[in-house]
Amino acid sequence: MLMYQGESIPVLPSVFHLTYIMNPGAAFGILPNQNVLFFTTGLLLIIGALVVYRKMPAEKKILRIGLALVLGGALGNLTDRLRFGKVIDFLDFRVWPVFNLADTAIFIGFCLLAWELLKDGVKSDEDSEH
Repeated sequence: MLMYQGESIPVLPSVFHLTYIMNPGAAFGILPNQNVLFFTTGLLLIIGALVVYRKMPAEKKILRIGLALVLGGALGNLTDRLRFGKVIDFLDFRVWPVFNLADTAIFIGFCLLAWELLKDGVKSDEDSEH
């Protein structure tokens, strides 16, 4: 099936559509056409994530999953930027700007990282009180 830029196909009308958008910017289209900035930032994020992942203990499963999701999402968006100069967005819930699976992976990965780090921080505080 071929879709054209801006075309939208209702999957659940008024709830979820597949909408083909080429996003030249970051989240919500901010900083359009700053490809050097996005490429550099993405590459640094990927390198940093790989270094941290390799040093992370195997028993830190949630942290490793979160980091892997961020890494995978960054690689996906970077691939789009290298191929097309823009990111392809297509998930449209009509109450939020159109986004893609890589964005979802980055968001979920960040939430897992934040949750685990905050949880570990609370445990450390409790341990130091006793």
